[in-house]
Amino acid sequence: MFWIGSFTKAYGFDMARNLDIALLRTFSTVVEAGGVTRAAAALGVSQAAVSQQVKRLEDILEARLFERQGRRLMLAPAGERLLAEARRLVMQNDELLSAMRTPSFEGEVRLGVPYDIIASVVPPILRGFAKAQPRVRVSLVCEDSRVVRETLRSGGVDLALTTETECGRHGETLRTDRLVWVGAVDGDAHLKDPLPVSLGAPTCVFRPVAIEALGKVRRDWRPVCEVSRLEPVYAVLEAGLAVAPLLRSSVPERFEILGREAKLPSLPEFRINLYVPPGISPAARDLAEHVRAAFSGRRGRPQHN
Repeated sequence: MFWIGSFTKAYGFDMARNLDIALLRTFSTVVEAGGVTRAAAALGVSQAAVSQQVKRLEDILEARLFERQGRRLMLAPAGERLLAEARRLVMQNDELLSAMRTPSFEGEVRLGVPYDIIASVVPPILRGFAKAQPRVRVSLVCEDSRVVRETLRSGGVDLALTTETECGRHGETLRTDRLVWVGAVDGDAHLKDPLPVSLGAPTCVFRPVAIEALGKVRRDWRPVCEVSRLEPVYAVLEAGLAVAPLLRSSVPERFEILGREAKLPSLPEFRINLYVPPGISPAARDLAEHVRAAFSGRRGRPQHN
């Protein structure tokens, strides 16, 4: 072992001073939690253990990382320099572990998605999955939710996302989201009589809900665009020629969610469901996990009153 010691001394390495990721994680958690007590609770260890790990890190770095100002624990200058790098190393450690523990798959996964959420939901899911499983090809089948469910039952897709008022067999609700009326910014389509409405195709799940809501308040309306693909729907909205029912979280920023002042009937909540039938391939199950992870970290748009 003599040559190892000679090598490390010759090139300035000290094997006893390697940084421990666990110590960096504890340090970052203390900063994020705002103190040792909360950090201990977050990490599931004792306060003494947190204090000891911070002290050990300070000893390795030969620098004080925290200073006390009254009852508050503040970062010392060395701690401020360390924080960004500590977070980066912890994140890289977690990403490496995740990558090494994720099995590598091959083949194809067919994902069914409705038109109304494909642009707002699918891109980050596909990016993450492609990075984790570069040898798996994902084929998208984009149709109305009702058609997507039928395609899933016939074996045309391996798993499916849908927007529905309920959740069926082999399904799980990832999020609930309210259907809202949408129009052009500063547009006046909602003031016209009869109301010009951009509705989906006959298979669109939003169509009967919107028609029923308008019927209940006896609001006369006329169809302007009756397709489910979003490009023509958006074109009509942007031109200020109609209003349309869309899920709140899927509304592009260039449009306006119409509030109570528009005097349009309220619309119900819909569920965004994931259907994962039994017996699917490991690659499809992994894509399902990416879908779940994406939804658990997403936030909807703020509500407009």
